[in-house]
Amino acid sequence: MKIDTEVLKKLERSIDNFNPENGVVPIKILGYGEISLVFEIVGDPEQIAYKRIPIFDNEKQVNRHIWAYNEYNRILIEEVGLILPDYDVAWFKDEEDKIQFYCIQEKISSESVGNRVIHELNTEDINTLILLAMRDMKKVWLYSKNHETIDLGLDGQISNFAVIGYDPNNPKIREDTKLIYFDTSTPMFRRNGIEAMDAELFLKSTPSFLRFLVKAAFLDEVVDRYYDWRLVTIDLIANFFKEQRPELIPGIISLVNKFFNEEASEFNMEPITFEEVQKYYKNDKMIWVIFQNARKIDRYIKTKLFKKKYDFYLPGKIKR
Repeated sequence: MKIDTEVLKKLERSIDNFNPENGVVPIKILGYGEISLVFEIVGDPEQIAYKRIPIFDNEKQVNRHIWAYNEYNRILIEEVGLILPDYDVAWFKDEEDKIQFYCIQEKISSESVGNRVIHELNTEDINTLILLAMRDMKKVWLYSKNHETIDLGLDGQISNFAVIGYDPNNPKIREDTKLIYFDTSTPMFRRNGIEAMDAELFLKSTPSFLRFLVKAAFLDEVVDRYYDWRLVTIDLIANFFKEQRPELIPGIISLVNKFFNEEASEFNMEPITFEEVQKYYKNDKMIWVIFQNARKIDRYIKTKLFKKKYDFYLPGKIKR
């Protein structure tokens, strides 16, 4: 991948986090995270997805994250056996001497991403898609189970998987279909119990008036859940509420419980119930709404009252 750092520098000089697509450098938003904006540069023949992560204060933090990011990708590809897109990083100091950091990946066709295809497939094929995702996730947790010093985590939402060779004109999933996993910019792994990434950096997007509370009460819990396969699976299932496909959830729960009982019996998973999935989603939805409203207040204070730059992009209203 050919990365034009000068274009990224130009982007940073003109980016408007209220309307990021209206800057001097034309971009198209592909997605977003709690701390990141994912976009492509319009007209770029390289077909690259950029994930802007404005959380680093010094080069030591940058170097640690680059190492963790590269090692996480390497382990998932070479040792676990997942299929990942090509990846890289780019970073520089802007005109204000602030570090601007990008995780970079080969762009995935949006039509092939899991949360898009579940609106095109029939129920049988959606179940096959879930089964394929569960089998890929099993590789991750089986690796951790067999390695005393390394513990891997994963964000298993269906929106983090894409279908290789997907044809939107003939939407179909087969047992031998392959998936590509692409949410690796947050390197979830521990070596000898020590987190590879600096998890506290991910509090940067938290409003300053909530940061201490979130760190004290929620940070460890939020990070830990990505290392718990059962909770990751509950999160995957609960996301079908957000995707407006709640009618699929009972069948997916049955499918997942059967998978745990027959294909992953060595993990001794307790069966997942509809009630706990529903409770999980309601709690997650409530936290998301409160957090996003607090961030809007924080953005207003910084940009309108103190006339400072707000580094993060806040999405518009999301149907949940």
